[in-house]
Amino acid sequence: MDCIEAHKYSFANKTMLKNEMKCGCFYCCKIFSPSEIEDWCEDEPDWTAICPYCGIDSVIGESIGYPLTKESLEKMHKEWF
Repeated sequence: MDCIEAHKYSFANKTMLKNEMKCGCFYCCKIFSPSEIEDWCEDEPDWTAICPYCGIDSVIGESIGYPLTKESLEKMHKEWF
């Protein structure tokens, strides 16, 4: 999976993230536990995670098939921001 395809997992991801051990934000490039997420915005068909560190809706989980490393998150940041 590339960073373009991984982007779609940053929307309507609450159900997916509740089963993850860790997730990351490709805006601020922090890696953290999904249990740290307190804010969600309503999207169809599910809720979208808001990063607890920067407040941006750019959170992906580790099981989507895209590496969850600081370097890979930085690559996504460059692509999308």
